[in-house]
Amino acid sequence: MTPRSEDEPVFFDLNYVTITRDQRTELVLAIGGDPRAAGILQTAGGFHSAPGAARDYHRLPHHLPVEEQRHGATAAAHALLLAGYSVHLDPALNTLATPDGDRQAAHRYLAGLETRARAAETDRDVAGLLSEIAAPEEGLLPHLVQSLITTWATWGERRRDAGLDEEPADQLMETTSSLSNHARRITLIRDQAARRTPPAAAAPGPAAAPPTSSSAPSARRR
Repeated sequence: MTPRSEDEPVFFDLNYVTITRDQRTELVLAIGGDPRAAGILQTAGGFHSAPGAARDYHRLPHHLPVEEQRHGATAAAHALLLAGYSVHLDPALNTLATPDGDRQAAHRYLAGLETRARAAETDRDVAGLLSEIAAPEEGLLPHLVQSLITTWATWGERRRDAGLDEEPADQLMETTSSLSNHARRITLIRDQAARRTPPAAAAPGPAAAPPTSSSAPSARRR
């Protein structure tokens, strides 16, 4: 029996199933349980049986996308719980874990955008990325702006009620207004990228003067 780790309990009950990711192989594994648990792992989570040195274990297929691994692990864990088993599910594999699970999912999504940006080969590819970043209401930036507006409004009101200086909240208000203007400019750039490129390149003309950025109107609290 291996020594007990501080953050990983040792289980002796065959009804206890541990679902985690092996750090060396990056495989999602399920250890423990009985033949009935093995059937639930296979049907609910898509796990496959695999021979081990001490006893058989279960794993998800190689090269399965990360999100599919997490969904399979979470579905299997919940099915096992409903069947009466005790389950330890690695929080990194739990699609329902919050807030850390949500934060990790957001980081993975942003990393995916970065990967797609490096692989973009056409203007339309770029337009698709910019749509996800700055599209009105549904884009990342508009959601961020709305979160900042809520933060500014509640923070400013709390400082005002307490008789404190509202300057920090006012600075956040101005910064949020500027970010909102930048999101609209990115949307305009997205529209330009979405237009079809002419089949033949036009003859080079005089270089256009760079656009001048007009100062965004300052937001005022009503």
